[in-house]
Amino acid sequence: MEAALPLPGGQGGAVASNGGSGFFKFLKPRLRPQSTDIKAAALWGVTAGSAALFLVQPFDWLKKTFFKKPEAKDK
Repeated sequence: MEAALPLPGGQGGAVASNGGSGFFKFLKPRLRPQSTDIKAAALWGVTAGSAALFLVQPFDWLKKTFFKKPEAKDK
């Protein structure tokens, strides 16, 4: 079990933690993104990408660029 560290001025305590990334350490714990926030952002990104693909519909270009075999040049 982790020990609670007293804060200056006698204000409660904080739990000491050694694990985790320090990327969001500057934010308050309540404001740090949680795993569900990351999953939701990824889902919205996939949704936006799919909607953009549906609106543009570059299927002929994709087929021509990636799936059509180049014609052999016979001399």
